Amino acid sequence: MPKLKTRKAAAKRFQRSGGGKLMRRKAFKNHMLEHKSAGRKRRITGLAVVHERDAENVELMLPYS
Repeated sequence: MPKLKTRKAAAKRFQRSGGGKLMRRKAFKNHMLEHKSAGRKRRITGLAVVHERDAENVELMLPYS
């Protein structure tokens, strides 16, 4: 059986937590940050868990993670 290929775009965007959950970056922290309040920017910092409906597709893209 041949090895499965990892989707490199997904590998750059998702990672596993210590407990095995898929983690993603939160949105809206790229540009126009001077218009957003400090509290809002603080809330969107860090990682979030991938939704369970999307996790199945992400796991297919990352076969060895």
